[in-house]
Amino acid sequence: MQASNTLSTPGTADRYRVIFAGICALILTVGLARFAYTPLLPIMRGEAGLTDLAGGWLATFNYVGYITGALIAATISDLSRKFQLYRIGLVVAVVSTAAMGMTQDINLWVALRFVSGLSSTAGLLIASGLVLNWLIRHGHRPELGLHFAGIGLGIVVSGLAVAAMVGNLAWDGQWIGLGLLGVAFFLPAWFWLPAPAAVTAQTNRALPPAPSRRWMQLFIAAYFCAGFGYVISATFIVAIVEKLPLLAGKGGWVWVIVGLAAAPSCFLWDRIANNLGQIPALLLAYGLQIVSILLPALSDGTAANLASAVLYGGTFVGIVSLTLSIIGRCFPANPAKAMARLTLSYGVAQIVAPAMAGYIATATGSYQGALIVAAWVMAAGMLLLVALQRQTQPDD
Repeated sequence: MQASNTLSTPGTADRYRVIFAGICALILTVGLARFAYTPLLPIMRGEAGLTDLAGGWLATFNYVGYITGALIAATISDLSRKFQLYRIGLVVAVVSTAAMGMTQDINLWVALRFVSGLSSTAGLLIASGLVLNWLIRHGHRPELGLHFAGIGLGIVVSGLAVAAMVGNLAWDGQWIGLGLLGVAFFLPAWFWLPAPAAVTAQTNRALPPAPSRRWMQLFIAAYFCAGFGYVISATFIVAIVEKLPLLAGKGGWVWVIVGLAAAPSCFLWDRIANNLGQIPALLLAYGLQIVSILLPALSDGTAANLASAVLYGGTFVGIVSLTLSIIGRCFPANPAKAMARLTLSYGVAQIVAPAMAGYIATATGSYQGALIVAAWVMAAGMLLLVALQRQTQPDD
């Protein structure tokens, strides 16, 4: 039976294939190469002798790699070169993940976490821009909610994989297994995302004008605060719940809960933004994320920590999706470059915060102080969003 013609148009099969390629890129470069470290952190502490301080520094160097990738993306305008970097990032993600299990040298771990962070730029920034570029060229709405579901799915995949391997493989075998699993996502991410083409002038005229410099400055500062709040939980949430008696040994499953909450959250926040407006939606997401950060700081109860995981998963991807979608729509010809500029501030926060949390945990024996600092920084981000909301017209 012959398939209908509608299935071969760019509006159906091709559209979903491109989006699926972007989702696979996110699962590989963010879910596995970057986020698998979160459920593996307590395992490496127990089996590989990783200290709290070293764990914080490994996370920091991962984010140094991420911000380095963002800097590279921000300085490159040629979309063809960005496409080449995207494919290089896919290869690096697979190799750097598997290689974590092939050494116990802390210096090599640092280098591998750095390059895995570098590769995450390929999924989160470059693939996002390439997908958005394709949607715009083919007359689709420039929304990235479906694409960013790959972040939540990546968390689910990494959490389930680690949970399945616990008790069967040591920490090093788990890293190698994750690298092999990454190949399954590498193939569609490589073959199904087409090379980019320039956006037409007519398409550019259909989109809103570029925002003012003041608006951008406020948005960049607010996104720094979001990065600070996000990365504390992203790095240490599993290590925190592993210290609770009822959840000891089940940290990987808590990470799965985060991913299950994150995967559909992009659609929810798109709908909230359509009803409330984009900035009010971001304010709500920031507020709920503050609650998710404070719950484990104020309570060691199982219910509070599980609620924190759900709230955290349900907000951080929404913040990223809304922020990058807003910026991408303003710069349709080269959205990855514009996204990278904004993400530099997010990346700086991700360098500072894990190292700070590692020092606090070493000095106090807990992550409570780091969580409280993160909540205050997120509150400052809300104030910046309120100021940003008043910048309704370009002022320069």
